Amino acid sequence: MLSELQIQNIAVIKEAVLNFTDGFNVMTGETGAGKSIVIDSINAVLGERTSRELIRTGCDSAFVSALFFTKNTRISSILHDLDVPAEEDGSVLIQRRLFADGRNSCKINGVTVTVSAIRQLAKFLVSIHGQSDNQTLLSPEYHCGYIDSLAQNDALRAQYKVAYDAYSDAKKRLAALNTDESEKQRRLDILGYQIAELEAAEITEGEIEQLEERLNILRNAEHISELLQQAHAALNGTEGEGGAASLAFSAADALDRAAGFSAEFTEAASGVREAAYTLSAYADTLRDALFSDDFDPAAADAIEDRLDTLYTLRRKYGETEGEMLAFLDNAIHEREQIEMSDEIREELTTLVAQTKAEAEEKASALSESRKHASDLFCKNVREELNFLDMPSVQFYVRNTPGELTENGTDNLEFILSANAGEAPKPLAKIASGGELSRIMLAIKSVLAEKDEVGTLIFDEVDTGVSGRAAQKIAIKLAALSKSHQILCVTHLAQLAAFADTHFRIEKTERDGQTFTDITALDHIGRKHELARILGGLTVTELQLKNAEEMLENAEIQKNRLTKP
Repeated sequence: MLSELQIQNIAVIKEAVLNFTDGFNVMTGETGAGKSIVIDSINAVLGERTSRELIRTGCDSAFVSALFFTKNTRISSILHDLDVPAEEDGSVLIQRRLFADGRNSCKINGVTVTVSAIRQLAKFLVSIHGQSDNQTLLSPEYHCGYIDSLAQNDALRAQYKVAYDAYSDAKKRLAALNTDESEKQRRLDILGYQIAELEAAEITEGEIEQLEERLNILRNAEHISELLQQAHAALNGTEGEGGAASLAFSAADALDRAAGFSAEFTEAASGVREAAYTLSAYADTLRDALFSDDFDPAAADAIEDRLDTLYTLRRKYGETEGEMLAFLDNAIHEREQIEMSDEIREELTTLVAQTKAEAEEKASALSESRKHASDLFCKNVREELNFLDMPSVQFYVRNTPGELTENGTDNLEFILSANAGEAPKPLAKIASGGELSRIMLAIKSVLAEKDEVGTLIFDEVDTGVSGRAAQKIAIKLAALSKSHQILCVTHLAQLAAFADTHFRIEKTERDGQTFTDITALDHIGRKHELARILGGLTVTELQLKNAEEMLENAEIQKNRLTKP
């Protein structure tokens, strides 16, 4: 249940705290007082899309906090998946701050989360029924969802989806293969050209980088050659002058002779001789480099031609050698597929038939489940509508089976005859606003037993009804409140009289600003609020007595609901 709702700087609500109770909670007030803002705030904290226009004028941010208590095991599982600690008392605190620049800050039990994470949780905490939901009754595409909810078809739908996805994939692959012959030949010509061009290039991984490094060396070959010659001359010597290597050998010979007189020069002689050999080896290496083609400027032309070829291919087939080679592999595979199309077509045709049969089998199981659920659904909805002052109503679920779709083969539509002697017709053609409100309430009542959501919110469920029908809606909501927490926004005194907790929402002006105040009413306050709803501008003693009588009668009716 929703225990506490805190609102700060949402539209005309500067600050408000609503402490809801189990049972039937009602909010009343004049049109435009801010009742819808409370619903907007609940939607916001539950992760629905919001507009920065929702933030109170002159404020940088708005804040909504909702404290729930729940024993729903689904909630614990979702919290675990989100790495959010679950509280021992079953409390779930959801907070959302909206900033004027469009940013959001969301938390669950103090842990920062995303808006989508809140939405995952919200659908197991609250079900909000607004006037827009009545319109879903007019759209047959939503009707199957109501039946599936009653039938609890999640597992069957999941099995069907796997089978249907496999069938759809096989169909798409077969359709792609069944292109006309001229298109296939055109594609083969393109693939043949691309494959020939890439194979002729004999591309290897890392080749471009190696060639670019080699080209850089060749472009500086003359300068490098001069430096190598200087180094070789310094090591090996020139005509008439010894280099570092020969001088090192001379030094080693001298130290060897000195060692003959004193052993202390032995180590030095050995070290210098080793250095002399090293210098001589480097001199030989430099000599080989000078006479190799590594620094031949003429070799640069061939490398530039090769790089031009690779750069051209790169623009066509991929930035790297790996991407170009992958393009080649894919092209070869596609050509093989086209050339083997007759064989593949036969395999895919068989696969389509197999997957279609599997999907039809799953769809049949889904249809059977929906048929049983539809019969029970119609029976229970008719009973609920009879109670809601629609005694002559006939309510059916019409199924027009069709081809396999994401929803199975069923095309379900609710049809209704509201008056005796009239043929049943689609809701969109005959249902009035008041009838839609009662039909939706009847459906919600039927589905409530299967619903794991603890809190049901009804935003002006009384639209288009009055008198006896309104009284029946009030009794029905009071009955629902025995198993679910009910929050209801209403303009009718008949509904408000049945509340366990009653909030008055009123708009005031102070210091040139507009404020919405929310007050939890005691018995006297409720009596005056009911009298205001009944009487309008002025409240008379007679209206107060009438309000008192309504409260007493509602209490009697509520007590009857608790008796077996």
